[in-house]
Amino acid sequence: MKRGCVQFVGAGPGDPELLTLKAARMIGEAEVVVYDRLVSPEILERVPRGATRLYVGKMPGCHAVPQEQINALLADLARAGKRVVRLKGGDPFVFGRGSEEALHLAHHGIPFEVVPGITSASGCGAAFGIPLTHRGLATGVRYVTGHCREDDELDLDWRGLADPQTTLVVYMGLANLPIICARLIGAGLPAGTPAAAIAEGTTPRQRICHATVETIAERIAAEALESPVLIVIGAVVAFGAELAEMQAASDAPERHHAPRLVVA
Repeated sequence: MKRGCVQFVGAGPGDPELLTLKAARMIGEAEVVVYDRLVSPEILERVPRGATRLYVGKMPGCHAVPQEQINALLADLARAGKRVVRLKGGDPFVFGRGSEEALHLAHHGIPFEVVPGITSASGCGAAFGIPLTHRGLATGVRYVTGHCREDDELDLDWRGLADPQTTLVVYMGLANLPIICARLIGAGLPAGTPAAAIAEGTTPRQRICHATVETIAERIAAEALESPVLIVIGAVVAFGAELAEMQAASDAPERHHAPRLVVA
């Protein structure tokens, strides 16, 4: 019997041209593609017509397929001799639970490979000219998840995160954003710290909303931004907005694949 394997492939933030060459090749050679909610339609168009597509996406409070079943599914497909691509938005090992799935396969002696992808923080920030670090503005960057396992209360190092010299990127934080912002301000982060919400970054549907850490949750609600939304907090957000204005003023050509829809 042919021996199967599982390839954890990072689909990046959405733009298919941001796939690595290896990721694009593996998607094109897949027999089965097990994919998440955050994989863009443009990426899925690259799945071969003859390949089986299995959707196992999750939304807050609504898991179409429990994680334990996903783990078992990957193992069963590999045992059946299939070449499986486990396709995840962004990077499979950055808030994607890819490492948990890989651990399950390792425990059962099933071969796997990990192909990194551009994580949403890098891709979405770059799409709107927001550097995650910039000399004199941010000496570091922190990635945190705004969603807790089993809907537990967020337990983050709020004092450490409330550092004006650090860019904070919040994944999956839409539902808990009012709490996150209040805790950051309570820990000492100035309420006027620039913040941005980026929806479906790097795709033709991308939008950005600028505000402050005190007002970003209200702005998102007012502009009806829907998941997936990435939150960026820090001085670099204002730099990105200024850079975009300078670019527009110079009549620089826009990216052909992703129009910049900006909610000021």
